[in-house]
Amino acid sequence: MAQLCRTQTIQVVDTEYSADAVEWCPLNGWENILAAGTYQLKKSEAAVGEDGTETDSPHTRVGRVYLYHFSHDQIFTPLTEIQRIESAAVLDMKWCHVNLSEKPVLCIASAKGSLELHHLTGCEKSCALVPLCEVDVGSKRLALSVDWSTGLGSNAQPVQLISSDSKGCLSLVSVSESAASLDILRQWTGHEYEAWIAAFNYWNTNIVYSGGDDCKLKGWDTRSGTDRPSFTSTRHTMGVCSIQSNPHKDGILVTGSYDEHVLLWDTRQMKQPLADTHVEGGVWRLKWHPIHEHVLLAACMHSGFHILDCKEAVAGNAEKCTVLSSYVLHNSLAYGADWSKLSLMDWPVMKQSPRSAFHSESDMENTEQGVKKPETQKQHLKILYESPTASFDVILEDDMGTYIPEDAGAHALENSSKIVSVSIQGNQDCSIPENYFQSDKDGDASNSKESSLIATCSFYDHVLHVWNWESSTANSSK
Repeated sequence: MAQLCRTQTIQVVDTEYSADAVEWCPLNGWENILAAGTYQLKKSEAAVGEDGTETDSPHTRVGRVYLYHFSHDQIFTPLTEIQRIESAAVLDMKWCHVNLSEKPVLCIASAKGSLELHHLTGCEKSCALVPLCEVDVGSKRLALSVDWSTGLGSNAQPVQLISSDSKGCLSLVSVSESAASLDILRQWTGHEYEAWIAAFNYWNTNIVYSGGDDCKLKGWDTRSGTDRPSFTSTRHTMGVCSIQSNPHKDGILVTGSYDEHVLLWDTRQMKQPLADTHVEGGVWRLKWHPIHEHVLLAACMHSGFHILDCKEAVAGNAEKCTVLSSYVLHNSLAYGADWSKLSLMDWPVMKQSPRSAFHSESDMENTEQGVKKPETQKQHLKILYESPTASFDVILEDDMGTYIPEDAGAHALENSSKIVSVSIQGNQDCSIPENYFQSDKDGDASNSKESSLIATCSFYDHVLHVWNWESSTANSSK
């Protein structure tokens, strides 16, 4: 048996400002809704002093929150913008995992040092975010991250938030049952420099974790006070910027750092990690799969986005996680990333051609001996962006990165009977043959397969990608 994985680009959107956060709504009936946050540093106009000379004004951090709807009825541009909100720069955002007052609620961590709650109103295709309340975590600081205590999807009270900021502080915040108010329960200094990330232990929300630019990972038991951490790890060698508790399996924690390593932990023993995986890029965000407990999505700045299989590492049978697939079409820092709970198996494109790919960035075979690339030669579509205009050219490369002449690409196009599209919203389309990246080792089309919808964004080229990760188990052709 062999595990076949591929990535398929579905749509590319220009966010205008630098994109750094994407979050699919996890609630039943709202899985089609995607929120994206942006961050832009703007230089203010020079002020004129009393003596007539110009003085430099501080830069302004502005942002925008986008709300999108993903429609199964649309084949080429299924993602549609339904709202945009001008705001302070967005550093992080998270949906509450349960409804509050029977509505989905989004929390935004902003550059003005506040946590802001918005709820969704209306119906799925014409909904809108409406502000509820906000709380300041302190003056002259950025709210850098936020996490909900509801990660297991239970309605247990109280509902709380944990946030980190640019002054190295952590804030534990209570959320009223109606989500109409936020109150800071406790605030303390957790790190010497920026506290990049804070997260709950979803299985015991009295425990929170934090990571900072001081290269330290810390744990805190909020029941016994926050004068000192319950543990401090210096296993990471650079700033710790991503933490997530596994919502499927108690005792499993994952952390990421600028040191380009993803560490997998057993929370009962935090002296040494279960596994250490080098991903060749600073790890800004980590997200566990919404269904599969061992599958992890990592946003790795300079090296793109990677999907890791942690099963053997969790079982203690491997010292590092296996990279199943990589998505490297972004031409800038990989920042935001999230899984959707939507299945694409009922999407018309998947029904018409279950083995086709809009873009096959990776086509990997996972055997009992490990993961290896198929021996067959593949050709890849490489999109070259010219930021910030969002215009692009397309070239073809083989697996070794060798340029494929235009006449060869044109010949393939002439021999193709069907076309699918990769597009930037509001700009030109790039069309490629539906079967252009078809591998000889796809196996029987009747074999069962699973499809996961993913959104990712990159910073300086202000681009949002929506793509599909398809995995299947099939008999090898050999």
